[in-house]
Amino acid sequence: MIYQKEVTLHVGGVHASAEPVIVRTLLGSCVAVVLWDPRLRVGGMNHFLLPDGGGDDDLPTRFGVHAMDRLIGEMLKLGADPRRFVAKVFGGASVLALNGGGGGVPEANLAFVRTFLAREGLHVVATSVGGTLPRQVRLFTDSGKVLVRRVVAPRARALVVEEERHGRSRRARFGDVTFF
Repeated sequence: MIYQKEVTLHVGGVHASAEPVIVRTLLGSCVAVVLWDPRLRVGGMNHFLLPDGGGDDDLPTRFGVHAMDRLIGEMLKLGADPRRFVAKVFGGASVLALNGGGGGVPEANLAFVRTFLAREGLHVVATSVGGTLPRQVRLFTDSGKVLVRRVVAPRARALVVEEERHGRSRRARFGDVTFF
């Protein structure tokens, strides 16, 4: 199939489609969740930075709780049925270890998403999480197929710089840790 449209997600991005679209993202310590309804062939993905927080934030979907709610909502708008959803989870790498420590963010992101998906009764069929290398993820919304590739230096270092810059510019908080 030839895909006419590609969507790139950055931190806080959410996209769902009933049309054949490639949704892609690059993850370090962040997490992306893919949801797919196999009967309607509707798929979507989010990309979040931290598990929770920022109710008054200018981009609440950079937090897992808001990103998951938005992704599920977008899927429902397209007619998808949550009883049929299959989930795939990616990211949560300790990439900041490349610059001296990850601060527990990847572990917290993965714990959050596992708990959230279990509580919602969403079946996880695939994961590629942890480690120290970032991942490039591509979702094909019509088939639910996901391609994952680990990214090596120098692109890995560029992602670390981007995550640090994003944390600094948005004053992202995680527990008692502020990224600056």
